Formats: sequence, C-alpha cells, structure tokens
Amino acid sequence: MPEFIPIEEREWVWLARIRHPQGRRGEVFAEILTDFPEKFSDRRQLVLVREDQPHKPRKVELHNHWLHKGGVVLHFDGIDSISAAEELSGLVVAIPRAQRVSLGNDEAYIGDLIGCTLVDIAHRKSPQEAPQTVGVIQNVDRTAGPVALLIVRNGSEEVLVPFARSYLRRLDLEAKRVEMDLPEGLVELNRPGQQ
Repeated sequence: MPEFIPIEEREWVWLARIRHPQGRRGEVFAEILTDFPEKFSDRRQLVLVREDQPHKPRKVELHNHWLHKGGVVLHFDGIDSISAAEELSGLVVAIPRAQRVSLGNDEAYIGDLIGCTLVDIAHRKSPQEAPQTVGVIQNVDRTAGPVALLIVRNGSEEVLVPFARSYLRRLDLEAKRVEMDLPEGLVELNRPGQQ
C-alpha cells in the first residue's frame, strides 16, 4: 500500500485524476490534467492526493502507463487487482511543484490559472481607467477545440473565454491576475446558453 508523505511536502502539481479501474491487473484510467502527458515516461515516483484531504498525500511508484482514448492508463507498483484499483478512484496523481517542467513567460499551468482574476483591458478609454473584471477562473476546458477555454465565474454567472495567445497581455501568477485584450462582445457571446 502507498505510504503517507510528511506534511511539509504538500506543494503538489496535478497531473491526472483517476476515474476508474481499467483492466484486471490493477490498472486505472485517469483524466489528463497536464499539458505534458508524455512526461509520464520520465516519472516513476508520484503522489496520490484526495482533493478533500490534501493533508494525506501518499507516495506511489509508477510501474507502467500508456495513453488511451483521450486519457492515460496508469499501473502502480503494489496495485494488482480490480478491487485495489477501485480504491484509487477519485484520487489525483501529482508531483512536487519543484519537479514540474519550466514554462515560457506567456505560458501557465492549469492549476496556476485556477483562482486567478481575469480582467479585460480592451475597452478602457485611458490607462488610468480600471479594466473590466470578467471574474475568477474556475477551470480550463482543453477539449472544446484548438484553443483552451477559461471557465470564468462572476457571482452566479459563468463565462467561457478562449485562452488565445493573441488576447493575452499579462500573466501575473503571484498576484493571481490574468490580463487579456478581448474583442468587443466576446464575453457576452460566450456566456453559456447564448449560442
């Protein structure tokens, strides 16, 4: 069984979310949460975290993996039956933050975008005028097409905003702020139910 990790090592980057058993030998099917799924081949030591209990991460060793139907099949050492694999359903596969791949200045990890305030700087009449706050990024949908969609919430309203490089003006992850220059009407057009 995977071992628990000391509390001070809790700064994780999510790679995948385990959905269900996949096969008879303890394999699990997981939703990919990283832009670098090929990096699973570089990793043997991983961590399993339950979202509602982040203070109890467990170390696991990756025995084998392969991409499958838009996700990844993972097989961990010591998990060798369907019942053992079922116990992993819902867990998040992670690595320590210090081990993640370095990104360029205008790139970000999905986990770093979540919780950032998205502001539209496009329609200010002067640099002194405050930009329009679109809302807080709740998630990122990478399955909608060639450009990922930011799922942004402002109160009870949800807005979908393309995370296009041509719109991005400033990414300040320390301040939890994303500034974009959005075309006029885009926010209104991309509210769910407006199509």
